[in-house]
Amino acid sequence: MPDVAEPGPALRIEHASVAYDAEPVLTDINGSVHAGDVVALIGPNGAGKSTLIKAILGLVPVVSGAITVLGRTPAVARRDVGYVPQADALDPQFPVSVAQVVLMGRYRQVGWLRRPGRADRRIAAEALERVGLADRAGATFGTLSGGQRQRVLLARAIAARPRLLLLDEPFNGVDLVSQDALLGALAELKRQGTAVLISTHDLALAQHVSDHACLLNRRMFGFGPTGATLTPGLLRATYGSQALELHGDQIVVAHH
Repeated sequence: MPDVAEPGPALRIEHASVAYDAEPVLTDINGSVHAGDVVALIGPNGAGKSTLIKAILGLVPVVSGAITVLGRTPAVARRDVGYVPQADALDPQFPVSVAQVVLMGRYRQVGWLRRPGRADRRIAAEALERVGLADRAGATFGTLSGGQRQRVLLARAIAARPRLLLLDEPFNGVDLVSQDALLGALAELKRQGTAVLISTHDLALAQHVSDHACLLNRRMFGFGPTGATLTPGLLRATYGSQALELHGDQIVVAHH
């Protein structure tokens, strides 16, 4: 369960511009994510969604404006932030069990030099249960399907008990069973008051899982309730030449 939060949003972005080697990637981004909010980050490939997530983690410099995480600078707050990357650095060939992967989420809390104790193992087991993989605790990580591995990585992030959780395209290439398990885990985190920022290409999923959306393509095209932001006009402005097709009330991004 997240600690009692400082007053104010879990994440505040104020006219932030982000650059790699002085080359601006994002300019004038504004918005905030509060405890218990799920905010979808929407935009085409190359829009800067992953860059924004890295800036929130303090891994990419903010060259103007500010990003405040849990009332602190991103680098200082990183210990209280969970992150599920698009492609994890964990080699599927590495002989590590599912339970051990999830237990890695406890190391930032206990320190790398101290062995996780019984309480840490219980927290890790609960996180694995939450993503519906308690029965695979002893399996080798590399033997799982892509969707199951994604669920294990979410369990690892949950085990750290973050107050802000960042997910970069967590539903890419994930089977329906794993998608449902991920959605259930996110709903539970929301109930517990965790703030969640989730980058996704899937607009229907974004509408289903999120309260708010941030439309991004190098700059911000909208930030607000999904009903007001996931509209044909704003989505066309965000995606530009990438075609948008309307199927009834469903908006589909056509990837070419």
